[in-house]
Amino acid sequence: MSTKSGLAQRLAIVAGFENPSASLEQYRTPPELAAHLVHTADLQGDIEDRTVVDLGCGTGMLALGAALRGPTRVVGIDLDPAPLATATENERKVASASAVEWLRADATKVPLRPDGPTTAVMNPPFGAQAGNEHADRAFLETAAEIADVSYSIHNENSDEFVEAFAADEGGEVTHAFRATFELPNQFDHHTEESSTIDAEVFRVAWR
Repeated sequence: MSTKSGLAQRLAIVAGFENPSASLEQYRTPPELAAHLVHTADLQGDIEDRTVVDLGCGTGMLALGAALRGPTRVVGIDLDPAPLATATENERKVASASAVEWLRADATKVPLRPDGPTTAVMNPPFGAQAGNEHADRAFLETAAEIADVSYSIHNENSDEFVEAFAADEGGEVTHAFRATFELPNQFDHHTEESSTIDAEVFRVAWR
């Protein structure tokens, strides 16, 4: 098993969005955060010999991180074809032993039902844009339907929401940790060169 820092180094070459969409809240997941999430999932036995589905995979950061840790199958799902093309290029650069299936589909409408143990990973929209509040709820709904465990990144102070949602779906938050998320200046409404926000990562056991 590679170390968490080694995993972050492998993922550092993963390219982000060429033309990110503000409405979709498209941001590249930081390699260090992705490595932390994937490493934690691996230590919990949630990657090796399992199907891993990256909901809203973007350019493939979490899917490719999981592919480096011995899963049976990895599927990256995104509605936008442009980042999926970048994800395919990123897969060649990362050169993981496990191939990734890239699927253009709406991750909130349960586009597949994997057989066997399944882990969902995701960095969903935080719902920061007007009219897009609680956008992460739909991603959790998909995770509850297709996976027996999920790892998801949310805005800070999301613990009550995630815990209540999981409980309503018969699930339970078993692990949570804080993380920082650097946002580059890539949209018109950004006034600073970059900013750092606080985020939280939750592991939910759904069954």
